[in-house]
Amino acid sequence: MLVHFVTGFVPVLGNLRESLTVPYHARGSRGLRAAQRDGVTELNISERSGISRRSALAGLAAATAVAAAGCSGGGDGKSSASASPVRAVNPNATEPFTGDKKSLLLQVMAHPDDDLYFMNPDAEHIVRSGVPVVSVYVTAGEAVGQNWIKGMPKTKPDKAAYSSSRHQGLRQAYATMLGVDKFTPWQKSVIDLPGGVKAEANVLSHGNLHAQLIFLNIAMLSPGDVRIPFLWEKPGLEMRSMIAADSPCQTVSKYTHDTLVDVLAGIMDRFKPTVIHTMDPDPEFQVHDATHPKDNDYGSCSDHRDHTPTALFTWKAMSQWVADATKRDRKAPPFTTTSFRGYYNQRWPHNLPLDVVDQKRKLVNAYGGDPHWECGNPGGCGDYGQGGDRSMRNRKAWIRSTHYRYPGALPATSTDKAGRLEAYGVLGTQAVRWIETSPGSGRWASPQNLGGGPLAPTLSSVKDSKGRRLIFALRFSALEGQGRPNTREIVMLEQRSPDGPFKPWTSLGNPVRKEWRGRRVGCPAAIATPDGRVYLYVRTADKGLATRVREPNGHWSGWKDIDGSEIQEGITVMLDKQQRVHVFAPGRDSVHHWTQDAPGKEVYFQPLDGLPQPGGQAGATLAPDGSITVVYRTPAAVQPVVHTFTPPELGGDAQQTAADVAARSMKSSTLQHFDGYGPIGTHTLPVRGSKDSVMMLGRATNGGVQLQDSTSPSATPLRAPDKFVAVGTVSLLADADQKLCVVGMGPDAVPWIWRPKPASHT
Repeated sequence: MLVHFVTGFVPVLGNLRESLTVPYHARGSRGLRAAQRDGVTELNISERSGISRRSALAGLAAATAVAAAGCSGGGDGKSSASASPVRAVNPNATEPFTGDKKSLLLQVMAHPDDDLYFMNPDAEHIVRSGVPVVSVYVTAGEAVGQNWIKGMPKTKPDKAAYSSSRHQGLRQAYATMLGVDKFTPWQKSVIDLPGGVKAEANVLSHGNLHAQLIFLNIAMLSPGDVRIPFLWEKPGLEMRSMIAADSPCQTVSKYTHDTLVDVLAGIMDRFKPTVIHTMDPDPEFQVHDATHPKDNDYGSCSDHRDHTPTALFTWKAMSQWVADATKRDRKAPPFTTTSFRGYYNQRWPHNLPLDVVDQKRKLVNAYGGDPHWECGNPGGCGDYGQGGDRSMRNRKAWIRSTHYRYPGALPATSTDKAGRLEAYGVLGTQAVRWIETSPGSGRWASPQNLGGGPLAPTLSSVKDSKGRRLIFALRFSALEGQGRPNTREIVMLEQRSPDGPFKPWTSLGNPVRKEWRGRRVGCPAAIATPDGRVYLYVRTADKGLATRVREPNGHWSGWKDIDGSEIQEGITVMLDKQQRVHVFAPGRDSVHHWTQDAPGKEVYFQPLDGLPQPGGQAGATLAPDGSITVVYRTPAAVQPVVHTFTPPELGGDAQQTAADVAARSMKSSTLQHFDGYGPIGTHTLPVRGSKDSVMMLGRATNGGVQLQDSTSPSATPLRAPDKFVAVGTVSLLADADQKLCVVGMGPDAVPWIWRPKPASHT
């Protein structure tokens, strides 16, 4: 039976596949005050009526666009600032969150198939757990209007038919995801959206599984040669929707920049998602040469020109929704966000084993369809170029990876002085703190809104030597478009005393000064040392490593680039038994390594022989014997490999001998039975009366959470109950009683706690 489980929508706009160059503006507006304290800028945003936060951050002054070599927003590079008001989440706002726990996944894509290639298998795992999904497609995806493969007679381009065939392909893919025949009929309707916009909606339900597809169908090339990147960057432009063949929506709608933001924010307010999937708002730069041909990349970035502005519109809409809903309801909407890389998948080693790739392939095949199918859609039965085995044979290999733009555990976990679990994450683009009601209860008190938004979804949380909590985040410090600033900064929140209240958020700036390059900075990774220092690391636009260090007196050094090799996102930081910092990050050929000669010394690049090519982020922990355990999967591998090495003792010419000492002690072993994919979490667990264990946490090939003792050759994984559905990467720690705890973010935007009892530790 078909059930229309939702009614009414808000307009969503834009087919985005492009990286943008944005103008650099002076700050110095009325309402923005900056105070320098120990090299840290503390921002105080005025809440005077009539001055929006975004206008304050923008500076109210027009500026000249930076002429950049790649990722351009299009046009002639000249634009004037728009005078239209902008609404955004206030970083000082700390209203409580609403208590609605009804789960819903909202996905916003530039084109049909972006979700299937880039957001799976995550989306499928969430949907199959019973969470309804609403997928919004901003553009018509009509391209040149050719839906042709070898063996078919060539016909004249037909954009309306090609757009319709891609819609049909999505219906086939989502029907397959819901477990019904791919040709199952959907309920089609026309929905009214803000600004007088109309769009097509398709709904299908099967048991407790529900899917709704919304086609805004904005023409990829609108009158006046306007494309989505221009709509984001240049004020005063307009785009129009196109009518797909056999669509119930026969109205051409007009979209301005503000219309698209309002539509997306309105859809969010209508459906109140608890999980939002977006594309990558700030794709990395890519050198194009014989080894890395340009292919579908736009400019000098590793993505399509429509992907990037679609993501930027989505992030801007999220911020606006939070601001408007909080003002109206006096409570903030709780949701978590995952941004997915796009054509980046082609440029780095693949991170999915064949079993998981096959899960994606089945849906892509259903989407691609076949010209011989009889699906009942006059426009066609799928996007034929993606059908059959073409996705697997394509040398671009987008299907073989799924990469998060902001990798890291969701949430970051620890314990407080009373022995209760603490979890720090991002809800509604704002930092949040959960505290267990009592030690071991497994229940959370109401989440505490710590503000700071709009923030990227991954935080780094540490305690300094005095027991004070420090939280580090990546903030969208300006997200304007239309010729106004689009900036990112690293920010910090610090407790005044152990388990005490927090000071105001402070800005630690950005290691990259130019605005269009600074957007490519990664999420921070931090570690505190017993000598009172705090070390902070981020990935830069050059794919390098940058650091700031806070001295015991609280003074921060300036940003400094550290020599080394090119790295992906996903920095792991730890201390060895002599309290020296070790930094690990995946590169193209190996997991790269930085360390110190002694505590308090500078961290420098120290390659480790014997670490093979990684498929993604590595886990690292200190083993009971003082060695360091590093674990990850090689590209496309289903089983991870555990690598151990012993750092040199203090003293002697450590810089010359450390790598040799580590190489001689390097040992590697495959973690049998731990079949799966994605990052591996690690934790060394003390065991009374026995040898301590090094525990490994990760995802099984079916997306479930699993745990295994790596020190026992005969160990088999312990699987979490099916009710523990994870959004993103899970956390592993020991509580105050040294009992294992696994904490993951649920689809209802509430962390869950699993306290497993491995057989050897009961």
